[in-house]
Amino acid sequence: MSCFTFVRLMMLLFNTFICLGGVTLLGMGIWVSVDGVWFLQALGPFSGGPQLDVGFFCAAVGAVLVLLGLLGACGAHGHSKSLLLLFFCVVLIIFIAEVAAALVVLFFSSFAERIVLDWTSKTLQEKYGPDLLLTRVWNSTMNQLSCCGFINYTDFEGSKFVAMTRGHFPQSCCWTQSAPCSAEEAQRSKVQGCFRQILQSLTEQANAVGGTAAGVGVLEMAAMVVSMYLYCHLDKMNT
Repeated sequence: MSCFTFVRLMMLLFNTFICLGGVTLLGMGIWVSVDGVWFLQALGPFSGGPQLDVGFFCAAVGAVLVLLGLLGACGAHGHSKSLLLLFFCVVLIIFIAEVAAALVVLFFSSFAERIVLDWTSKTLQEKYGPDLLLTRVWNSTMNQLSCCGFINYTDFEGSKFVAMTRGHFPQSCCWTQSAPCSAEEAQRSKVQGCFRQILQSLTEQANAVGGTAAGVGVLEMAAMVVSMYLYCHLDKMNT
């Protein structure tokens, strides 16, 4: 078996897997959009909003993968230089977009952290207590992580929750669980905020996502090299 034939078969196999994955995502996206309400509800309170967005996103990604797989497979099988070149260009655009997104995330990470802090502080001040769903989510988070607020107990000072409870803070802000949590007890307890634990969890997930993205980037570069190799050697094989 010649090198060209081997590369061509690998190209066909690789793009067949891409196409099958795209069909799976496309079908899942359509199903979630049409009749997947119970599936999203099973994810808990965080899934209550963007049902259609999740379905359309999966369907859109699936459609792109199907198109990409068909371009590569048809180009390799049919010895079509135009399809191989189009495949190369699409993968190159996706690769550049991913690199640009990674650079934007790195550049604006500190700025985004400031926005999150401001938004969370405002949310705890105005919605913790009156908004029952948000209150349950925050209580569950603080109980599981043994933390208080986002930074510390000061996130609740002057909040609507303190006004509703006549000066009491969330029980998670005090080490003493038997009595109501007062401002003095919260200050003495010095329970740390949830920011550190959440940041650690996000860092671990970001490392996993970064590793996956790096692997995908390597595959994309390999796909571009293979497609360009086939593109450059088609004329020699056809003569």
